[in-house]
Amino acid sequence: MKRNLLSILFVVAGALSAFGQIITASTPEAAGFSSERLKRIDVAMNDWVNKGYLNGASALIIRNGKMAYYKAAGYDDLNTKAPLPKDGIFRIASQSKAITSVAIMMLFEEGKLLLSDPVSLYIPSFKGQSVMTKFNPADTSYTAEPAKREVTIKDLLTHTSGIGYAQIGSKEATAIYAKSNLTAGIGMKDANLKDAMTTLGKLPLMHQPGERFTYGLNTDLLGALVEIISGVSLDEFFRIRIFEPLGMKDTYFTVPQSKANRLVNLYTEKQGGILEKATVQMLNGPVTPNYPLEKTTYFSGGAGLSSTMYDYAIFLQMLLNDGEYNGKRLLAKNTVRMMTVNQVGDVNMGNDDKFGLGFQIVTDKSSGRTPAQAGTYGWGGAFGTSYWVDPKEKMVLLIYRQMQARTHNEVIEKFRALVYGALEE
Repeated sequence: MKRNLLSILFVVAGALSAFGQIITASTPEAAGFSSERLKRIDVAMNDWVNKGYLNGASALIIRNGKMAYYKAAGYDDLNTKAPLPKDGIFRIASQSKAITSVAIMMLFEEGKLLLSDPVSLYIPSFKGQSVMTKFNPADTSYTAEPAKREVTIKDLLTHTSGIGYAQIGSKEATAIYAKSNLTAGIGMKDANLKDAMTTLGKLPLMHQPGERFTYGLNTDLLGALVEIISGVSLDEFFRIRIFEPLGMKDTYFTVPQSKANRLVNLYTEKQGGILEKATVQMLNGPVTPNYPLEKTTYFSGGAGLSSTMYDYAIFLQMLLNDGEYNGKRLLAKNTVRMMTVNQVGDVNMGNDDKFGLGFQIVTDKSSGRTPAQAGTYGWGGAFGTSYWVDPKEKMVLLIYRQMQARTHNEVIEKFRALVYGALEE
């Protein structure tokens, strides 16, 4: 009898493992954390608020599918002292990139594209590109030489294409792209993604493809490829193929009016460290903090989404589950493996980390400067949101702020140290 019961338990455990972990409410101890040590995060976040480092912050820690910590500290409005809601909708900016990267890899699995495909196969203006060799800041003129090879989809996923960023990139990229009215993608309204990316293909690369890591409009271009290859808008692809299957109910390019009151305030740090609600134009252009509420036809795969911590945690748990969540499989396990291993070889990232297909990755060498295990992957957004997935610890962790200009970015690494310091098993 006992042997039969054990057999049944093993079968059930195996079935649950195959099904993949879903996020459930839990106690810290059940997730392998110390409740007492997790209280250090409460103290730290409140201390950062009291010192004026930030108006508020929200954090979520999940291990083995169990929520060990889900709290917010500080204020959504410093004047009225309205608290920051832990389920508020945040502008996640570049956290959009991971979702666009997953969309591309879904099409890869379906045989719709190869990572080695040249971008010109889908957008002809990327054929015969040039590479800038000299730049004259006085009149933004430049000289160029032919590219040694074409930019590929893999180059875009790894940010090694030579494409820079409009508005927030190098002075060369910012100036050259501005002359063609290209933007960083946030707050665009009456524009078309494919048209903008066609224009991008006519402009010079900042370096030869594959030779360097240059953070740029690569993922906006990937979003355009998703639209061209799938035949639907990026907004529709995300909704039908990713958000609805996963149960992500609060992630949008345009936040509906019914949820407008959940969009948290954006703050900025003024001279002297004074925090003020951001109300002016952002990114040197006609973009206000209310851009997530404004209807758009330009779906920036690199920066356009807004979401909650919990919604994004579902997305990350899907990746941690090797591509499956709550019975819905988006990716095969080996596709997730491809996305989360070094795909840039010896290309210098500026530290000992490497880059996969959409994620920065902690290596054996760089794990010495952080408690995160080698193989941990993550990224963040321009307005102070950050996330990590640690496959060895089976852990997802996120910390969200909502600040434009800010100086105290050290709180991110302090948060990560506090999380790992609370692990007990």
